Order: sequence, then C-alpha cells, then structure tokens
Amino acid sequence: MRKLGIIAVLALMVTALAAVPALAASPHFLRQSATINDSGALVVTFKEAGLGNALESANYTLNATGTATYACVNRGEKHPQAANKESFEQQLTDEGTFPVRNGSVTGSLSVGPVPSTLDCPGGQREVLVSVSYTNVELYSEASDTTITFGTVGPKTINPVEGV
Repeated sequence: MRKLGIIAVLALMVTALAAVPALAASPHFLRQSATINDSGALVVTFKEAGLGNALESANYTLNATGTATYACVNRGEKHPQAANKESFEQQLTDEGTFPVRNGSVTGSLSVGPVPSTLDCPGGQREVLVSVSYTNVELYSEASDTTITFGTVGPKTINPVEGV
C-alpha cells in the first residue's frame, strides 16, 4: 500500500512539473515594424516572446490592401500623357513558419507591390511611381494575437515628372 502511495505522489509531481512550462508562457510582441522598401514591397519585421518551450515553430500571416500607381515614361524619363497612368489595388497575403528558440520568434514577412496591367506605347516603359498599404495586420497563430499597423505609406518609388 505504501508503495502505491509513493507512486501516486511521484505521478502527481511529474504532472505538476510538466505543466510549469505551459504556465510560464505569456506571449507578447517585443517589437514590430512595418516599412516600404525601395522596390515598393511592404516589409513587416517582428519579435514575439513568451511562447514557452513546448513549440518548435510558429505560424504568422501578414494581410494588407496594397495600392500601386504605375506610369509610362519616355526615354527622357518624362510622363508624356496623363492617360498613361493607372492605380491598381489588391488584397495581399504572406504566410510564414518560423522556429521558436528559447520561447521567442524573430521573423519578417513581405507583400507587394501590387502588379500592373498598364500597357505602354512603343518607346515608353512602365515604372512604379508610388505605393501605399492599408489595413496592414500581422497575425500570430501561436498566441492568437493580431497586431494592427493601419496604413503604411504612401511612398514614392520613382519620381516621375507630370505624375
């Protein structure tokens, strides 16, 4: 009978100790930023901590509505016609799985720019003039947390005279 009692106590201790890492997890973002790089892509970088040591990896999703303005320019880098400029808008998503190390994740996701269907006449080429992103959100599946950035931009990528 005494042996059975010792086994029961040891089993309870093992169960209690196994629960400690789960209780220690307190997910939170240490830092996050959203910027537009020189090619017009939205880049979100982040570090989330307090995930505990039970997870090997964590999934993140970046969502944003991108708007890009394209124009046709001639060899002199001038925009000859106002009709040769168009803005395009599209919902953009990127997902990534990142390793959890010591209870934290550091990562980066990017989307955009929105592609163009602008058709430039002969002797002209298409250039990305400006971009902006609205409804920018980063979702952490591990902590079931969404970080809202709101609007990022606008940013001029290629300044074009007459646009």
